[in-house]
Amino acid sequence: MTEPEAFYERISENRFRPTEHTRGPWDPNSQHAGPPAALLGRALEERPGARADMRSARITYEIVKPVPIRPLEVTVHVLRSGRSVELVEAALAPEGEAPVMLARALRVRTLEEPGPAVADGPQLPSPGEAADTPFFGVPWDIGYHTSMETRFTEGAFRETGPGTCWMRMRLPLLASEEIRPLDRVLVAADSGNGISNVLDFNRHVFVNADLTVHLHRHPVGEWVAVEARTNVDPAGIGLADSRLHDEKGPIGRGAQSLFVAPR
Repeated sequence: MTEPEAFYERISENRFRPTEHTRGPWDPNSQHAGPPAALLGRALEERPGARADMRSARITYEIVKPVPIRPLEVTVHVLRSGRSVELVEAALAPEGEAPVMLARALRVRTLEEPGPAVADGPQLPSPGEAADTPFFGVPWDIGYHTSMETRFTEGAFRETGPGTCWMRMRLPLLASEEIRPLDRVLVAADSGNGISNVLDFNRHVFVNADLTVHLHRHPVGEWVAVEARTNVDPAGIGLADSRLHDEKGPIGRGAQSLFVAPR
């Protein structure tokens, strides 16, 4: 049986089979957090009864454990429902086991008639002005590192310090299903701490136990840029703070809490 060219294959409405394209750079049996974050984001938008006039303005993820490359089940619950704002929670779990990732979304009602637009932030060099940039060395041939196209306009995966990287999905999130704007943001946003690594990956571990994404609009086009900065305290607690962009300008922010320690 040939594996589909996608991050996941849908088994049923709420069950999904990860492919090797979800594999992260540190463990051959675990996923990079970007694809499961996008999968949960899709579930929050697709839930039965979801209102078409609402959009996810903020999603906070708790990464409880590494996400295994095994069949997964998604459950969704509405925590609070109002006229203009709702709070929805989703959980991702291997079949028959406790959740390994949780997501809580604040969804906000959109206006029927467009209001005034206000946006502030730098206009980045376009992805067409940057060359393809390789990931740092990964000991397997296929994974997240080969399934995302990456182009740096500042820094590089193999350099320390701040970084700005345009990212584009080479594959759809779900086999035979169209890529959605939110997929593009969420599959990339968890890469902020790797884009802006400040210490040698070979000598230190960087574990992010959460991710929060704020969006004032969803992206237009195929590319999402992560403009990331990381700060680390001597106690080993860090923060990767990212501005998120599309080719038209800023779209929001991402933040990751980090545990940093010698290997």
